[in-house]
Amino acid sequence: MGKEFVDVLIQYTTEGGKVPLGIQWQDGRMSSIDRVIDVRKNASLRAGGKGVRYTCRVKGKQMHLYTEDDLWYVETTQ
Repeated sequence: MGKEFVDVLIQYTTEGGKVPLGIQWQDGRMSSIDRVIDVRKNASLRAGGKGVRYTCRVKGKQMHLYTEDDLWYVETTQ
């Protein structure tokens, strides 16, 4: 398992929180995040690392988006 680093469009809240709105993949495609379901401090068990895990719905499918040291990534099977 590994990490695919991605660019993320973020909305900052007045309380200082971050809400991810979209993901730009390494091939240039952009995916809108339909909904953020859950946010929690949690490590990626498959890819390693520590940080915050955002459980999101993208195109009707649930996925995990992670942030660690201001870098964003998703888990890969490679």
